[in-house]
Amino acid sequence: MGGCSSWARPELLLLLLLLGSAWLRVGSAQPTPPGPTHPPGPQLRVRLAGYPRKHNEGRVEVFYNEEWGTICDDDFTLGNAHVLCRHLGFVAATGWAHSAKYGKGVGRIWLDNVNCAGNEKSIGDCKHRGWGNSDCSHEEDAGVVCKDERIPGFKDSNVIETEQSHVEEVRLRPVVSGGRRQLPVTEGIVEVRYKDSWAQICDQGWDSHNSRVVCGMMGFPAEKKVNRNFYKLFTERQQLNYRLHSVSCTGTEVHLSLCSFEFYRGNSSAACSSGMPAVVSCVPGPLFATGNAHKKKQRQQQQQQGQPRIRLKGGARVGEGRVEVLRSSEWGTICDDRWNLQSASVVCRELGFGSAKEALTGARMGQGTGPIHLNEVQCRGTEKSLWDCPSRNITQEDCKHTEDAAVRCNIPYMGYENLIRLAGGRTEFEGRVEVKRGSKWGTVCSDGWTTKEAMVACRQLGLGYSLHAVTETWYWDASNVTEMVMSGVKCAGHEMSLSHCQHHGASLSCRNTGTRFAAGVICSETASDLLLHAPLVQETAYIEDRPLHMLYCAAEENCLASSARLANWPYGHRRLLRFSSQIHNRGRADFRPKAGRHSWVWHECHRHYHSMDIFTHYDILTPNGTKVAEGHKASFCLEDTECEEDVAKRYECANFGEQGITVGCWDLYRHDIDCQWIDITDVKPGNYILQVVINPNFEVAESDFTNNAMKCNCKYDGHRIWVHSCHIGDALSEEANKRFEQYPGQLNNQIS
Repeated sequence: MGGCSSWARPELLLLLLLLGSAWLRVGSAQPTPPGPTHPPGPQLRVRLAGYPRKHNEGRVEVFYNEEWGTICDDDFTLGNAHVLCRHLGFVAATGWAHSAKYGKGVGRIWLDNVNCAGNEKSIGDCKHRGWGNSDCSHEEDAGVVCKDERIPGFKDSNVIETEQSHVEEVRLRPVVSGGRRQLPVTEGIVEVRYKDSWAQICDQGWDSHNSRVVCGMMGFPAEKKVNRNFYKLFTERQQLNYRLHSVSCTGTEVHLSLCSFEFYRGNSSAACSSGMPAVVSCVPGPLFATGNAHKKKQRQQQQQQGQPRIRLKGGARVGEGRVEVLRSSEWGTICDDRWNLQSASVVCRELGFGSAKEALTGARMGQGTGPIHLNEVQCRGTEKSLWDCPSRNITQEDCKHTEDAAVRCNIPYMGYENLIRLAGGRTEFEGRVEVKRGSKWGTVCSDGWTTKEAMVACRQLGLGYSLHAVTETWYWDASNVTEMVMSGVKCAGHEMSLSHCQHHGASLSCRNTGTRFAAGVICSETASDLLLHAPLVQETAYIEDRPLHMLYCAAEENCLASSARLANWPYGHRRLLRFSSQIHNRGRADFRPKAGRHSWVWHECHRHYHSMDIFTHYDILTPNGTKVAEGHKASFCLEDTECEEDVAKRYECANFGEQGITVGCWDLYRHDIDCQWIDITDVKPGNYILQVVINPNFEVAESDFTNNAMKCNCKYDGHRIWVHSCHIGDALSEEANKRFEQYPGQLNNQIS
């Protein structure tokens, strides 16, 4: 034994030295010690699955050896979760889950006893027992909770900007004389940025799929045939610089860089000898078509399709917003599970834009209301409509509105941002508005300048939403521009440019001239979005005959009908329709009153401050829209009455506190407080519409004003009132709205 032992010892030492040197060589190549227990392979794919969950949490599944599998929770740490969340494009992890919190997975359990330091690039770089080596069951599947904040510029086809690896900029160069001046450019030679100039693409093998991809990038929904012979004659006289050839797209790509192609190497002067530069002609969507073609196309679409079954809501710019679809006469949202650029591109093209620039998850364009109609939409990218794509119907536990899907579409370049600028502001988001009329820059008259006009200005500038419409800008007088060139601006709010709004044209007229009263804006990337909880109005409505001696304070605040002035005070009563209002902020910024607390008005009778004189309008209308009774509600106290889970209250009125409504919270005005009513003393029995409008004067900026009104049918028999069919104003189809407005009334008190 002794001799054997003495022989083995040097051999063992040599073996250990060899292994040690090998370990040092491998370990030195890794970014973070200790090295992996498995040699690194190709980029791992990771996904979140299971239920119930939000878009930034779930059971972890990894794709290895052509098969999806899970990770066991043995020895799982927050460091592991950090690595996985960053792999998925989130900035960090906030927690992790054990014991299959998000449901048990199926198939293989790929990893066990995973131990990450926290700064590895992939879970495969961490220590583990080896791929497929596990003593766990799926009852031990691990999950993660990621911070709902994306890594800036993270390249992932599910959420962030498209990957543009080695072909970054693409343009259409028009050569037709008229086409050089007219925007948008719909036809021309396809060129790619190369060093400090532009280069062409050889059109050998070029087909309609390639053209479709280029048109999508340029903001156009479709391509059309082009007169190749004309361009061949033109390019024969040009000096060309070819960069790409053998381009082959499937037509579903969102960027040319995602197609297969080859570069010309070295001297390309003799390249593409039997071809010519690739030329593309695109079909603009209705919003960007010019002249009579625009009107004709819109008429044809309306006749053939009727009301569109898809729309975008809540976006600051044209071609972006939360995706909403119409099903069973009711608008609803789409859950973001498996939402990707292919599905988003189908939406964009269906709406008359190009391919998708971003497919957004996690209600990045604000939360919708009503039903969530679709989940796990999986388009190939070739479909004409989102309704042609495979999808799964929603079950109760699948999704919430915090997971509403949204898009940002490619739109044609129109050059509107070159016709407007801001001057004198402290940041790029604020200043006095200056517009270019002809060759001259000048100011805009602030007469009638409201949030709607400011919304259009901010959109044209590419700066998001309007936070404030400013009518006195003397403190921003840092420009040498003094002449006014635009007055009488009146916008609907959806226009792409101030020049598209009504205005006086060359016949300028302004009550207050001079730069002191020039229009200005403060823009913001985010905005609030208020919605009334319609079912609560329906559930709480009732009639009260209230004695006049209890209504002195209400009369002082003008909360009664004008006929109350002629009443025999303090005798008699007023008939009041009372109900509760629960107002939610579903946007991406807090709702704050326009006036600072220094200008709030104290009302001694009710002993509170008004931060907004008129926060809500209440009206009783006949079916044809005639107003027969009205009321209004000042913001007695804007505060967070209740909030969603994980949202903290910020605003409370007590002790002269700050007023507002936090994102994810709601303000409740109970039915039993003063002025929470409509005085219907003079209303005759009949069938009516009850209408409630929040922020009716657009005093405070919101991302979407179209959902600020709520309507109900009501029948009043002179003694009792029945309120039903309450809904947000734009929640129903056009046909359902017509039925609502033409409602004949109840024959009895049985509301179906």
